[in-house]
Amino acid sequence: MKKIDKNKLILAVAAPLLAIVAAIVITSAIILSTGEDPIRAYTVMIEFGSKSDSQVWIVDKSVPYYLSALAVAIGFRMNLFNIGVDGQYRVAAFFAAVVGGALTLPGFLQIPVIIIVAMAVGALWSGIAGVLKATRGVSEVITTIMLNFIAGSLIGYFLQEGRLAEKDGNLFHTPNIPDSSHFFTLPTNPEPIGGFVVIAALAGVVYWFVINRTRFGFDLRAVGHSESAAEASGVSVKRMVVTSMLLSGAAAGLVGMPTLLGSSYNYGTDFPVGIGFTGIALALLGRNHPLGMALAALLWGFLDRTGIQLEFEGYAQEIVEVMKGVIVLCVVIAYELVRRYGLRLQQRKVGEELAALARDKGNGTNDKAGVSA
Repeated sequence: MKKIDKNKLILAVAAPLLAIVAAIVITSAIILSTGEDPIRAYTVMIEFGSKSDSQVWIVDKSVPYYLSALAVAIGFRMNLFNIGVDGQYRVAAFFAAVVGGALTLPGFLQIPVIIIVAMAVGALWSGIAGVLKATRGVSEVITTIMLNFIAGSLIGYFLQEGRLAEKDGNLFHTPNIPDSSHFFTLPTNPEPIGGFVVIAALAGVVYWFVINRTRFGFDLRAVGHSESAAEASGVSVKRMVVTSMLLSGAAAGLVGMPTLLGSSYNYGTDFPVGIGFTGIALALLGRNHPLGMALAALLWGFLDRTGIQLEFEGYAQEIVEVMKGVIVLCVVIAYELVRRYGLRLQQRKVGEELAALARDKGNGTNDKAGVSA
C-alpha cells in the first residue's frame, strides 16, 4: 500500500481552505462597505439555493460551464491559452443547428449527427489557431481572440432572413430541429434535469483518462512542463500543439449542445454568449482537474441562481460578479502561496538530507583514519 505523504496532504487541503476563508472575509468586507449585512446575504443565498427547483436550475446551468472549462483546460495542460472557446462553441452550435434543422432523420441518428457536426466545426475553428501557432509561431491568444470576432461576424451574416435563418417576431433564428432530436431528461422532482449532464460527466471521465492514463496525455503534460525536454525525448511539439487545439475545439463544440438540444432547439439572436470566457475562470478555479472544475461550475451556477434572489432582497446586482472575481483571485493566490511554501519545505528537507549525508561521510572518513593510525 502506498504511503501517504502527510505534508503533501496538508498542503493540498490548506490551499482551498485558505482560498475559501480569504474569499469569505474579502466578500464580507465588500458587502459591509455597501451598508448591508453579509450574514443575511449568505443566509438568503443558502436558503434559496437549497430549494429543489433551484438545485435543478443550478445543475442545468453548470453543464455548459463545465464543458467550457474542460475545453480551456485541455489547452492549459500544455501551456496553450485557448481564449477562443466562446467563438468556437457559438459557430459550432450555429452550423449544428443549421444541419439539425435541415435533416429529418430518426432521433437516435440525428442527435449524434448534430453533436458530431458541432464537435467537428469547433475543432476546425480552433485548429486554425493551432496550425498558425505550429507553422508560423503566431500566439494562440491573438489568433483565438480574432477568431472570436470572425465567428460572431460570420454568424451575423448568415443569421438573416433569406440566408440560413428565419424571422420570428423581432428575433432571427435557424429552422427548429425536429421534436425527435430533443435530448432526453432525467426524471427528477420538481422538474427534470437536462440529460446532457450525463454527456458532461462522460466528457470529464474521458478527459481524466486521456490526460493521466495515456501516452498522449503524458506527452501533452511533458510539452506543458518543458518544450525543449519533450522535443529531446522524441515528442513532436508542433503536432502536439495542433492536436491539442483540435481537441480543445472539439470539446468547445459541446458547450452549446445542452441549450440547442435541450431548450432552444434552434440558434437565434438570443443564444447564450460569454460561456467560453467563464470557462477560463472555472479552469483556473478547478486547477484543470475534472472534479475541481465540476465543483467550480456548480459554484458558478449557485451564484448565478442566488444572485437573482439577492437583488430582490435589496442587494446591489453587481455583488455576485464581485464575489466571482474575488473567489478566482483568492484561489489563484492561495495556490501560488501554498506552492511556494511547499517548495521551500522541499528545499529545506533536501538540504537537511544532504547535510546529514555529508556528516555521515565525514564520520566514516574519521573512523577509517583512526583505524589506520
